[in-house]
Amino acid sequence: MNSSKLLATAEQALSLIFSGIDTQVKENLKRVLAAFRQYRVGAHHFASVSGYGHSDLGREVLDQVFAAVMGAEAAAVRVQFVSGTHAIACALYGVLRPGDELLAVAGAPYDTLEEVIGLRGNHQGSLAEFGVRYRELSLSADGSIDWAALECAIQPATRMVLIQRSCGYSWRSSLAIADIERIVDLVKCQNPNTICFVDNCYGEFIETCEPTAVGADLMAGSLIKNPGGTIVTAGGYVAGRADLVEMATCRLTAPGIGSSGGATFDQNRLLFQGLFLAPQMVGEAMKGNHLTAFVFDQLGYPVNPLPLAPRHDVIQAVKLGSPKKLVAFCRAIQKHSPIGSYLDPVPAEMPGYESELVMAGGTFIDGSTSEFSADGPLREPYVVFCQGGTHWTHVAIALEAAIAAVQQVDA
Repeated sequence: MNSSKLLATAEQALSLIFSGIDTQVKENLKRVLAAFRQYRVGAHHFASVSGYGHSDLGREVLDQVFAAVMGAEAAAVRVQFVSGTHAIACALYGVLRPGDELLAVAGAPYDTLEEVIGLRGNHQGSLAEFGVRYRELSLSADGSIDWAALECAIQPATRMVLIQRSCGYSWRSSLAIADIERIVDLVKCQNPNTICFVDNCYGEFIETCEPTAVGADLMAGSLIKNPGGTIVTAGGYVAGRADLVEMATCRLTAPGIGSSGGATFDQNRLLFQGLFLAPQMVGEAMKGNHLTAFVFDQLGYPVNPLPLAPRHDVIQAVKLGSPKKLVAFCRAIQKHSPIGSYLDPVPAEMPGYESELVMAGGTFIDGSTSEFSADGPLREPYVVFCQGGTHWTHVAIALEAAIAAVQQVDA
């Protein structure tokens, strides 16, 4: 079967799943609209202030709206967060103190957190250099959370548990909201004062509620991923308990300033509009994920998640098995991107990552993974991670080329 017929078959087979995603988008959009209505968002909230950013009404109302949408006590949505990693780092540095222990409960953290924690690099002010100890629970043999180990994992010094919702550059399954709720319950049973922190990158609006709505104390993420709706140009957020959000923002700005500072550089309108668009954009990305999984599963490649499995983030992994196929796949995606289609992705080092990466990211916003992109580390088993997508039809067009490119490597 050629690639166009394969995609047509996939679209027909997935019609019921696509319809279910549309229903979920509607539920999430109702939640966003309710928050906009509750806080009486108007055009006057699009205005910005300069300098220190004191008394920015739009920023203050956006924080309230975002918190309501996320089921959190408070939130801080800031363009000054340069990435999801930066927002996560501010949460970790804001809450943890010398002698505390950080426990990762979903296996190894995402590559860019290794230097933050102190697993790689030195003399850059990692948590380890400040006397914060780190421990992680290995995954079980099937790649899931080791629930038995978690039941007795919390020690007196365990100040915080790190729950990475997304699979990252691994083959483990991403976590469902129900999994996160179970983790929180197990942790709190052992020590109610241990803080449950969620790296929520790639997970917003995948389900009809967020980790902070099921007991997580704090979470963080990026605005050029899901909650920016593909149009926010930069930034990130922290959300959760009000005292913890303030502690995190004191690391973003300074103690005594915290969440009260930070100009928004006339970005308020985009921040509000991006949040409004986010449920729809995430729905389109989920459809693209299902499509990618279906066609590559039919071609005989291992995929995670499986074609008809529920989604827990906007990442679809395909195990291509060779560096040539990984590069060929990414080059085909780049060629069918709206921006930089003439560029030729080549493996290269990237700050914060251990392995060389090959990345296809012809996006309107540099590095945006809410727009359609594909990348992967050049290490065995050579997995490509597809993310985002403003509309699933673009994913379908790019996939047709990617299938042909991978098949040509075999020829």
